[in-house]
Amino acid sequence: MTSPTTTTTGTTTTTTRTDTGTSTASGTTTADATETATTLWEKLVVSALLGTDRRTPPADLPGGKDAPVALLDAAALHTVRRRAGLMLPSAARPPEVAPRDDRRPLPEAAGRRLGHLLADRSAHSGGGRRGAAPDLGELLPQWLAAANAQGYRAPAAALPALLDAARARTDLRPHALTFAGPRGLWLAGLNPEWKFALRGTPGHSALPPARDTEAVRRLWEEGLFAERIALLSAVRAEDAGAARALLGTTWPTERAEDRLLFLDSLRTGLSAADEPFLEQALSDRSRNVRSTAAELLSALPGSAFARRMAARAATCVSMDRTGGGQVVVVEAPHECDTDMQRDGVLPTPPTGRGERSWWLGQLVEAAPLGTWPDRLGGRTPEEIVALPVLDEWADDLHAAWCRAAVRQRDARWSAALLGPPSVAPTGGTGTSSLAERAQLLAVLPAGERAAWTASFISAHGLSEAFQLLGVCAVPWAEPVGRAVVDALDTARDAGSYPWSFSGVMGLAERCLDPAEAPRLELLTATPDEPEDASPGAGGYWSEAFRRLVSTLRLRSSMLAELAGPEEAPGRAVREP
Repeated sequence: MTSPTTTTTGTTTTTTRTDTGTSTASGTTTADATETATTLWEKLVVSALLGTDRRTPPADLPGGKDAPVALLDAAALHTVRRRAGLMLPSAARPPEVAPRDDRRPLPEAAGRRLGHLLADRSAHSGGGRRGAAPDLGELLPQWLAAANAQGYRAPAAALPALLDAARARTDLRPHALTFAGPRGLWLAGLNPEWKFALRGTPGHSALPPARDTEAVRRLWEEGLFAERIALLSAVRAEDAGAARALLGTTWPTERAEDRLLFLDSLRTGLSAADEPFLEQALSDRSRNVRSTAAELLSALPGSAFARRMAARAATCVSMDRTGGGQVVVVEAPHECDTDMQRDGVLPTPPTGRGERSWWLGQLVEAAPLGTWPDRLGGRTPEEIVALPVLDEWADDLHAAWCRAAVRQRDARWSAALLGPPSVAPTGGTGTSSLAERAQLLAVLPAGERAAWTASFISAHGLSEAFQLLGVCAVPWAEPVGRAVVDALDTARDAGSYPWSFSGVMGLAERCLDPAEAPRLELLTATPDEPEDASPGAGGYWSEAFRRLVSTLRLRSSMLAELAGPEEAPGRAVREP
């Protein structure tokens, strides 16, 4: 339909409004006029950039003026015209109201402390001499863990800095996102830089509840990989059977690297109910998936897989009857057949490792540890580990038993393989590898772990204790803390620089019980240096101990502030 035509005389333009736009009497449409204006503006810009002496301005500029002045006048005129012709943008949809967070608010002092920790989180990231001041960034994870344990919610004003800290440090994310709570996730949805928080963390509102099967199915089929991993973990935490069923719906079509990570998520809450799925994964086309399935099945001593591996391993390890039954004899496999490969045994050893040794280790580490007392004369784990092994197979056999003890979380075998802490790592039975010792130590109950570590440090010093200290419960039990401090004091008296012990000193700042601070006061004084001491070592040690004491006092203050005045009436906050 066409609207009526309006005609005027004289100098007035005759226009006709149609369904395709506005036309002038001369036949020029609005679109043409717009195009002409755009072209003119582009010509003005080119003339301005190149100069009027090199590029003549458009001919329709106002006359009677110098070209540069006319160019500027025309630019001003067209600028106003362009701005006047802009279409108003549609109003943006306002964000949804932030969700409620019913957790209790932080005490005022704790809120101020959080602000200091967040502001100082990168203060010591540049290296160099640290001085005696505590490293606040290293204390932020502890503060967040303590705040979450007491059920506090993050102050609204601290959420941006908290999300920035979590974006910069992945180690902070679990504690930081828990502390940020639903309001933190709401805020993260408004800033693309905080998108990591929306990719799903078990227990956060970004994931649908496990009972909402339709939402779970949709996210599982359409979500990003990180979201799917988080979803699988969240569903498994509530219903392991539902998680396995969910994984089974897409298992054949998943990429090999994704199948591997999905399978690895079954470690949490692993049970006999997972055995059928894991047995199926033993036939996977990916070697890494098969190996992971075999590792998980070997952690289930009652599984059919464990029985098969026990039968194979038992044929390789026995007592030497000709020697009076007091020596272990090993007959390693001579081939890796298809059945062994189907059960996850890798046929090709790494460079520098013999084939038979490689196959033996995989069989023994996958066999239930309960196989060996009956197989080796009814002996206890301690007695079995102490038995001599013929033909230099002891290292391979003990290393495989170590891996089995860690995988099966067997504390008695772990203690036997660790051996007495007073024995030098290279001089006893079991394992001499510090990495393996740390893994075995982590299996022991916390009290036994602390006692063993303290005795080890007392006997051998700190040079080989760093990995062992890393698996001790925090704060360190009194025997561990005392052993560490005594060893540091001994190293100071020896006149060496403290830099050789910077790793242990850093652990002590984070892990020593804050109650140890008064006992360490005596070590902050600068000692007299012996003649053979490194120049200036005493001053450096004094500075390191002052930093340690200051950090312990700060940690004590942090805990007192989080307790609040209600829980700790009259308790003074002591600032470092």
